[in-house]
Amino acid sequence: MDTVTGCCGTGRGDLPGAPTDAAPAPGTRTVAGAADPSPRSPLVEVPAGSFWMGSEDPDGFPADGEGPVRQVSTRAFAIAAHAVTNADFAEFVEATAYRTDAERFGWSFVFHLLVHPRARRHVMAERVPGAPWWRAVRGATWFAPGGPGSDVARLADHPVVHVSHADALAYAGWRGARLPTEAEWERAARGGLEGAVYPWGDELTPGGEHRANIWQGRFPEDNTEADGWLGTAPVDAFAPNGWGLYGTSGNVWEWTGDLFSATYHRHDKPATRQDPRGPRYGQARVVRGGSYLCHHSYCNRYRVAARTSVTDDSSLGHTGLRVVVER
Repeated sequence: MDTVTGCCGTGRGDLPGAPTDAAPAPGTRTVAGAADPSPRSPLVEVPAGSFWMGSEDPDGFPADGEGPVRQVSTRAFAIAAHAVTNADFAEFVEATAYRTDAERFGWSFVFHLLVHPRARRHVMAERVPGAPWWRAVRGATWFAPGGPGSDVARLADHPVVHVSHADALAYAGWRGARLPTEAEWERAARGGLEGAVYPWGDELTPGGEHRANIWQGRFPEDNTEADGWLGTAPVDAFAPNGWGLYGTSGNVWEWTGDLFSATYHRHDKPATRQDPRGPRYGQARVVRGGSYLCHHSYCNRYRVAARTSVTDDSSLGHTGLRVVVER
């Protein structure tokens, strides 16, 4: 399987001995402020056109299939200016009584420094091989992101997390939208900058200014929070790119609609160059953008061309979504 484990992503199947049958989660989904959700994300119109997709940056990960750099065209589409927030998702749950996969399975992955003190007794003994900083926490859900005892009362404008691919599809469908293709996501994320490393240019912190919510310090134990955040940040905490999209580098990984392959797009054929939709078959899904856990010493996948994969049934404390509307 092509799934990449570590700070970037991990799947339920990567946790030895973890329960695989869905079960009720403890706690409730009461959300302060859910009756008065924040406005939906404005849409950014992206005209039909082409761009140079991918990267052959020596700091990249060739095994992820970041390259080759190739010219790709997309049809016109409209994409949300920022990731779906907790308030947005609360509105969806209030209207539909939807239960996420994390609720049905009864647990989800939480970064070890973000486990709520009252949730420590709900931490499962199993560890992800090679990524011990992930904790499988019973009762961790979108409305209790740190496990039982935590809530999103003060995180209404933060991106929703602990959502699986099925949860992302359900939300998008309710909004009359869909998930972006990988090509759409990267084109919009670049904001018109061809070949740039980041959505704002080639320098990570121009003039010493932090432009994204990523890890600073010694991963995974010491985060200096120089950018202001340990976990998620508000979806508009940093300046937008040239097209008005927020958070396309760091904060949370975002689901796309494409199945993952490290080699499929290396074939020079229309299906991989003209409004590509990814391979027809695969065992994991592409996620893009990086997260608050990405760090240059280990997982510098906050670069705009970086990609990784996660299995569809997985839910993590650093993965959310952004939606697209057809034009």
